[in-house]
Amino acid sequence: MKIISMLPWADWLALITFFGLWVGYAWFARIRGKLDKSLIATTNTYRQSWMLQATARDPRMLDGLITQNLSQTPAFFSSTSIIIIGGLFALLGTTNKAAELVGEIPFAEPTPLLVFELKILVLVGIFVYAFFRFSWSMRQYTFVALVIGGMPPPESFASGEHDRLHYAQRAGNLVSAAAETFNDGLRAYYFSFAAMAWFFSPLALVVATALVVLILYGREFRSEVLQVLRD
Repeated sequence: MKIISMLPWADWLALITFFGLWVGYAWFARIRGKLDKSLIATTNTYRQSWMLQATARDPRMLDGLITQNLSQTPAFFSSTSIIIIGGLFALLGTTNKAAELVGEIPFAEPTPLLVFELKILVLVGIFVYAFFRFSWSMRQYTFVALVIGGMPPPESFASGEHDRLHYAQRAGNLVSAAAETFNDGLRAYYFSFAAMAWFFSPLALVVATALVVLILYGREFRSEVLQVLRD
């Protein structure tokens, strides 16, 4: 209850704006992505095509290698998140020095130690969320490998014994789910940079959050890579 009274209304407003823009953009990207294909929605069509090609391959060693390589990225970010969380908890033990260091920056507003610790805990929460998304994405890729390994031979699809499109769609949906989960964790990393601006001032937090949203929108809906993938 003490932190509620100590935190100025401007900081509360900035914090609400931060999480509101994060959740709001995630909802917007999911809905808009279905109408005006976003980067993740466009690449999902390639994932479906990949799995359709996998049903016609025998052996499927190439598909297994691709899945293994894809799972390495969320595994790396998952490990990195744990290291960052450990570093942030270590920072909680030296909040006096850290607060003094930030206070020496000309445009940084003075912050009570309790509020400074709250800002660190917000960052911890962001990276904990990112860790869970990355680790879940990593597990989903193991499920993809299982589905690929359990696919019937191409001859079974050719003879009509098994439905090729059904197997391909199910595997493609799994790969897409793993990619979207990874995207959630990566988006958390982007917003963590905006959260760091809160150490300077609530206005800096709002401006940094808006900038991150613009960057994400540009990359997911207006990037050159997206245009190449669409062509």
